[in-house]
Amino acid sequence: RVTMKSLRFLSAEAFVSNAEFARKSLDAVAHNLFPLLFKASYLLEQGEVIHDLVENWPLVDFNVGKLLGPTVDYQEDLSHRTCSVCLESCLTGLRDYVLNHSSPYMKRLKVVDLTGIKDVEVQFCECKKTMGRWARTQLLSKLCVELLVYLQQAQCSPGTFEISIDVLIDLFVTERNYELVVHALLKKCYCPLKICCVAFRSDNLTLQKFFYIIKLTDPSLLRKLEIVHNVRLEMEHLEILFNSIHFPLLMSLTLPARTFNVQRFTPKDEQMLTNIGEKMGEMTQLTELCVSFSILTGRIQKLLSPLKTPLKMLDVSNCLLNHADMAYLANSFHAYHLESLDLSGHDIPELYPSTFFKLLSHSSSVLRSLTLEDCNIQDTHVNMLILGLSPCQKLHEFKFVGNPLSSQALKHLFTFLCELPMLKNVEFPVPRDCYPLGITYPIDDANLCRFDHQKYESIAEELNLILVQANREDVKASTPLFGSYDAALQETNNELGAYLIKSFKETLEKFTTSFNEL
Repeated sequence: RVTMKSLRFLSAEAFVSNAEFARKSLDAVAHNLFPLLFKASYLLEQGEVIHDLVENWPLVDFNVGKLLGPTVDYQEDLSHRTCSVCLESCLTGLRDYVLNHSSPYMKRLKVVDLTGIKDVEVQFCECKKTMGRWARTQLLSKLCVELLVYLQQAQCSPGTFEISIDVLIDLFVTERNYELVVHALLKKCYCPLKICCVAFRSDNLTLQKFFYIIKLTDPSLLRKLEIVHNVRLEMEHLEILFNSIHFPLLMSLTLPARTFNVQRFTPKDEQMLTNIGEKMGEMTQLTELCVSFSILTGRIQKLLSPLKTPLKMLDVSNCLLNHADMAYLANSFHAYHLESLDLSGHDIPELYPSTFFKLLSHSSSVLRSLTLEDCNIQDTHVNMLILGLSPCQKLHEFKFVGNPLSSQALKHLFTFLCELPMLKNVEFPVPRDCYPLGITYPIDDANLCRFDHQKYESIAEELNLILVQANREDVKASTPLFGSYDAALQETNNELGAYLIKSFKETLEKFTTSFNEL
């Protein structure tokens, strides 16, 4: 798809393509042309020009998402290009904006917004080197610390210390960058670049470190909190977190696996869950909740009923929900507002087919993303599924990997999916007839790849042909065997792997010690 460029944008490209000339000529450029030149430089990956544009930025705000998003001069959205060359140039240019010797009165910049950058799987930048959320957190923290050291050692003009720029960012903290980020946050009040954490994700952190750093981020500004891998947060810790820290602007909350576990519930646990629900009810902005891989059998109402704002996103995958839970969801006020729903890991056709379709019916006018992985949806259920999905005319994404469906059933389903006008992404399972006879579902990791790959490729081509013949080339269909792409996990998988090996080794040592004592 070719996106048209205005004459202004073509002229901007020509100007920045000669980096040496462009950098020398910036003093003569009108201030209102800086955004145009920035996007053109980003498209051409002119790192030196980007640096100088940011170092001399003449406007009050610098919003990367808006600058790279669709504009009148060039409709292409570049905010998903996390090009390392370009983003490093942006951040070092920001540091040098502070150090630049031009008069402080000329410096108008007050807010830098880095939150509009989107991390995606496929990068189109020529350098092919990305700077993900973790690396952006690392670099900004490093530059803030270095800037403070420089300002303390060098003879700077008094006006430099009066510069105050709020830098809005989605922080991603793990054990590996924890100390650096803590250092930057502790010294925030002294640094001209003020890190303002809008979203916070933590992986591979001890509880003590998590509780310490979350207080440093200024939770009153936090809109999104993700506590994901290897943070051993359990229900009692969550209650302490909500009792000790207020999150008035929090819109999205993701909790780690096994935060809740009703198999060992006591009256004390019931009260704890009630308290957590009430605290969540005080978060009047909360519209997104992910509590996957927790055991919440019969407890969904207790957790969600205190919420005063309807949820737009709910992920309760692999939470062992029972009929009462599904009935609550279907009849709650949340049902009419759900734009994204994940019920993976529940045997929907066997346990609560009518209640699920009632939920689907209530959310159909707004539902954009539906995930039903490993839900035991078989060939005999496809017609009913089509009936349930028919009103979901705004559906953008449908994921149903891990269901025991034959190639014929998939073709039938794909023919219907072509009729959903907004659909853009489909994740479908390897057809059951590609696996050996007698395979049982859900398929374990050991057998997941043991299918007839040649037969699968042939069937996948047929499914894509159905899309092509219906003029739906805009729909991307794929089979991610090991789950959808997770940019954060992809960026830190080496650290995560090392952490898991270390945990396994410690467990093994404890077991060996106990065995020897016996």
